[in-house]
Amino acid sequence: MHLVIPFASALSDAAVQALGTLSLPNLERLLARWTPVADAGTADLQDADEYALSLPHERLLARLRGWPVKDGLLPFAAEAARVDGFEPATGSGWALLTPAHWHVGHDQVNLVDPSLLELDEPEARTLHDTLAPLFTELGWAWHWAGPTRWYVSHPSLAELPTASIDRVIGRNVDLWLNDHPGVMLVRRLQSEVQMLLYVHPLNDAREARGAMSVNSFWLAGTGPTQPADKALPADVVVDARLRAPLLADDWSAWAEAWHALDAGPLRELADAAGPARLSLCGERHARSWEPAHRPWWKGLLGARGASVHARLEAL
Repeated sequence: MHLVIPFASALSDAAVQALGTLSLPNLERLLARWTPVADAGTADLQDADEYALSLPHERLLARLRGWPVKDGLLPFAAEAARVDGFEPATGSGWALLTPAHWHVGHDQVNLVDPSLLELDEPEARTLHDTLAPLFTELGWAWHWAGPTRWYVSHPSLAELPTASIDRVIGRNVDLWLNDHPGVMLVRRLQSEVQMLLYVHPLNDAREARGAMSVNSFWLAGTGPTQPADKALPADVVVDARLRAPLLADDWSAWAEAWHALDAGPLRELADAAGPARLSLCGERHARSWEPAHRPWWKGLLGARGASVHARLEAL
């Protein structure tokens, strides 16, 4: 099994404090006996920073699928569209368009986690129908898959680098809107959507009952669609239980999720015999380890190496 754990670390002061409270004996036992490894062709996975458009685990999963790894051009939208019953052609451009609430502060605009909108299907259908002309007039195809899963497709989206929405949740959107010519069009569309929805009766009704308005969108998952047969290897398991608490800045829940990981999948991995791999992914890096057949005294040296907390903080 190759166990991939996204959101294993973060760079905020609160995250570093939470890291210091973790007790992960099985992960510690595993890393003391296993050795760091580099996935073939993954130099490009290591050279990014926390401002890269694509998250480290996304770059890793793209490489494991055999996709070319280019920042902001990992076509996860097309892959998700296939799961939703669409048939994106190889090389075509698709994007996942997520309706969102942008919170306007004194000096920046933050994207609120779209799950907090609690957008039901009738409301989402109304908004989807309202916004459709803005996109179809540009020649973009407009697709519905669910209340917060809308797709657009157009050849230009195969070459438009976009930031993963998980990069942006809770953060200043301007950090993730680059100066690519295609992004200028996205910015214009976001402005037009904001003006259109500002006076929409549906938002008046939502605000009257204490719900957040839907006042913008985020576009992500762009890049040239890859062949359908470029799937994840069957032995890859992605455990994303750390995602929700990390994005919510709920560090107590994040620590609890880490402890559950350690008591469950990581214990099983540490006890297992045979080939295995563990990849831990933070905001900057994805690091991998495999079992090593070493003399017992080298195992002791490994146990005295960097602590689990230091390894996680370095991600």
